[in-house]
Amino acid sequence: MFPPLNLHSRDTWIFVLIIFTFFNIIAGKKFPYIKIRFMVLIGLVILFGVLNLTSIELFTAKKYANVIKIQDGDFAEDIKELPIDKIPTLDRDSSEKVGSRKMGELLDLVSQFNIDNMYTQINYKDKPVRVTPLEYNGLLKYLFNFSKGLPGYMTIDIVNGQTDLVQLEEGIKYSKDDLLFRNIYLYTRLKYPFEIFNNMEFEIDEQGVPYWIIPTYKNTVGFFGALDVKNVITVNAVTGETARYPVEEVPTWIDRVYNADRVIRQLDWYGKYQLGYFNSIFAQKQVLQTTEGYNYLALDDDIYMYTGFTSVAGDESNVGFILSNLRTKETKFYPISSAKEVSAMESAQGAVQEKRYKSTFPLLLNIKQKPTYFLSLKDDAGLIKQYAFVDAQDYQKVSVGNTVEEAYERHTGTIIEDDGFDDTTQFEELNGVIDSIENVVINGNTHYYFTLEGREDIFVSSIQLSEKLPFLRAGDTVQFKYAKTSINKVISFGDTQ
Repeated sequence: MFPPLNLHSRDTWIFVLIIFTFFNIIAGKKFPYIKIRFMVLIGLVILFGVLNLTSIELFTAKKYANVIKIQDGDFAEDIKELPIDKIPTLDRDSSEKVGSRKMGELLDLVSQFNIDNMYTQINYKDKPVRVTPLEYNGLLKYLFNFSKGLPGYMTIDIVNGQTDLVQLEEGIKYSKDDLLFRNIYLYTRLKYPFEIFNNMEFEIDEQGVPYWIIPTYKNTVGFFGALDVKNVITVNAVTGETARYPVEEVPTWIDRVYNADRVIRQLDWYGKYQLGYFNSIFAQKQVLQTTEGYNYLALDDDIYMYTGFTSVAGDESNVGFILSNLRTKETKFYPISSAKEVSAMESAQGAVQEKRYKSTFPLLLNIKQKPTYFLSLKDDAGLIKQYAFVDAQDYQKVSVGNTVEEAYERHTGTIIEDDGFDDTTQFEELNGVIDSIENVVINGNTHYYFTLEGREDIFVSSIQLSEKLPFLRAGDTVQFKYAKTSINKVISFGDTQ
């Protein structure tokens, strides 16, 4: 790809230096001004080096630390509890497997096209899905199908695995796979020669129209350093129609403006350089770093990147975790001590160690107001066999099930059985008439859930509290004391009628 016509791009300088050097070698003594050409080349190299010095972290650590702004977040308020039927179960690798399997079923297309490996996670019609375009299956297939373009794209619902090939009336003409002027990189470069860009995402709008989302960058430290998003270019993958938006005015259907790896790099700068460059190397006071990996969380029709924040000392716990909105880069830190994601993965694998399953990277969820890791467990063939919930603050508490529902019921049962009361827990006594009552067996113990007439609260009690619980019916009067927590756990009963 050609570099931009922009002096703030290192690629542009390197391109010019390579071309100028090559010209001098080829020209030799055939062209005059040999010494002048050589001096110009040396001058450009020196200038390039000096401009790079303005961006090195040794001199500008504080500026790097402030590239990303982080606010404190409220876990219970910001991260709503997902319904059990909306918890994503497929990671990227699993999405690729079901996508390839679907492609193999399409006998009329599989010989002509492959699936691109992008698999961008987005929110589509209030569902977390991965989308990826098709690509040409080699040069000859490209030549045969060039005029019509690619027939469509694949969508994978990462909650239930539903996979569909969306075939378009008019094919995708502009793609990474095109060899001529419809190549999306070349096409965008010719349209916007001065913009700095190097990564792009494939997304669809709410009507299912495919677009290429291309963030463009500006430097924020020195002459070259700390590139951050300035504008966003959209290219209609079918028609080639383009639009450019300031980053503050990006349409809400676009989910992936900020590249997750760039955000991780900015978070590491933030954690590393708060007290300067030399502190990050020697004393390392208050130096933090992101953990090994990240995942995506769908919240309020946006995609958030999740990762842990841990000390550089290399202990096994996180001091908190980060959520960053990949459309706006609004970033929040949640100071909740928790196990590292790798520890949670090992704990989940240990719970079924005889089966030698491998865990996916965990997804952070709010389960009964407690931060909880959710993981899928795969066999050697990469097929999901079981699911696990791991308490993020106590990774020894693991609940595994053959279905998400089974694992969830087991995990919520461990929450119910664990008092979890502290000095701030409030208790209240109630006397009321039962409106409805049901029993559930969790981890071999029977629990009763009931409501009272005139109240919306749901109360829960273990059968161990009263031998009269199995005989209670709607209309009976009960007196009890309960803890005012997220699950309204009954701790004692009085007289019942």
